[in-house]
Amino acid sequence: MNTFYIGLMSGTSVDSIDAALVSFDNHAIQLHHALNFPISDNLREQALALLVPGKNELVRMSQLDVLYGRLFAEAAKALLKASGVSNSQVKAIGSHGQTLRHFPESDTPSTLQIGDPNIIAEMTGITTVADFRRRDMAAGGQGAPLVPAFHQAILQDDKSNKVILNIGGIANITVLAKDPKKLVTGFDTGPGNALMDSWVQKHLQQRHDDNGSWAATGTVHQALLNTLLLEPYFTQPPPKSTGRETFNLHWLEKSMQDFQNLAPKDIQATLCELTAISIAQAITQHSTDTEQVLVCGGGVHNQYLMQRLSQQLTQQVLSTMEVGVDPDWIEAMAFAWLAKQTLEAQPGNLPSVTGARHPVILGGIYFA
Repeated sequence: MNTFYIGLMSGTSVDSIDAALVSFDNHAIQLHHALNFPISDNLREQALALLVPGKNELVRMSQLDVLYGRLFAEAAKALLKASGVSNSQVKAIGSHGQTLRHFPESDTPSTLQIGDPNIIAEMTGITTVADFRRRDMAAGGQGAPLVPAFHQAILQDDKSNKVILNIGGIANITVLAKDPKKLVTGFDTGPGNALMDSWVQKHLQQRHDDNGSWAATGTVHQALLNTLLLEPYFTQPPPKSTGRETFNLHWLEKSMQDFQNLAPKDIQATLCELTAISIAQAITQHSTDTEQVLVCGGGVHNQYLMQRLSQQLTQQVLSTMEVGVDPDWIEAMAFAWLAKQTLEAQPGNLPSVTGARHPVILGGIYFA
């Protein structure tokens, strides 16, 4: 009989909760069922409002922590109902939560994810593991990215040197060498979908630019692109991680002060090119012997972005689906795996990625 784990993930796009039902029996990682659980417009707006300083932040955060805890629990329950698996068959839930703040470079490094795991454990009757990032930070790491350890577990082989590219709100890469003795490396490259999503929301009142169709109608404004690429984060050496604290509409609008009256569709095209170029530059500079780029995350469905990436890179650019791993569920699966690592008292971070002083067991356990 399979022993199941559930992974719950809401990323910087704040668009939905990814829920994945996974088993790890006989060293085989298997995805049994997955679903997107919607985040209401009201909750999404509350979360996005808390990404920037404002009034009554502590009160609003405390309330949203509870509401998101309930939402994550409902996502897990919906997954169980859809899969026909009972909560007694699930050993643990790994919940990433919703990131509101991430300040790894501060004099007092900190990160904050909401979605109270006490509520998740209580409502589901399943032991819940959460708060994965702060232990890595306590050990001197960035607290991110954490998924490269899972990328190594499921995608490293001796056939090719590859980069796993995850394009969520923020993009990150994992460098996997075919020589298993080489350290796995990786970092956040900069914006993924977040800036494009914010811009299309502002001008078309849509959450996404489906297939990049709006960006494809625009023309890249080279001078604005050059200005955006001057952001110091792009040349900062790894380990590094970032989020909406840096790449947001305020950052964009400040950069656009010398470029008034540009057509919104041209700015969308420029933002898509910014994502493609910043990713390509990171891969070119930090993984010179890469033979293949495997893409996962929501950005894999942006056909125009995938075309731009293929233009910027000499390597083959493919969806992870081409190697048998569904690109939509890798992050949720990763947090199921991280929960398993925690319960087995095994490290979940890669110091070569996060910059931590040593491997650590991640997360807190909230027993059913």
